[in-house]
Amino acid sequence: MLYGSPGDTSSLPELGRRVGASPRTLSRLFHDELGLTFPEWRTQVRIYHALVLLAEGHDTTRVARRCGWANPSSFIEAFAGLIGVTPGRYRAGAEPS
Repeated sequence: MLYGSPGDTSSLPELGRRVGASPRTLSRLFHDELGLTFPEWRTQVRIYHALVLLAEGHDTTRVARRCGWANPSSFIEAFAGLIGVTPGRYRAGAEPS
């Protein structure tokens, strides 16, 4: 569900209701199967989607919004923490010369 809609801000309990599983079960599955917490996994999914959007030339504010961040500064911090550069620098490097 979240791969198709990375901007979805549903909580783990809300997602659990949709799929018929308890939040505790889902949390345990994320940890056991992926070695990540649900928030860590969701951030990675969102950043992956952001990489695609940035490579397509979308601006940072639009990408942040489409990927579920409440504001661009939170997105920039998360992006730089995982990727090692800011979204602007990434986009500049992804643009054709």
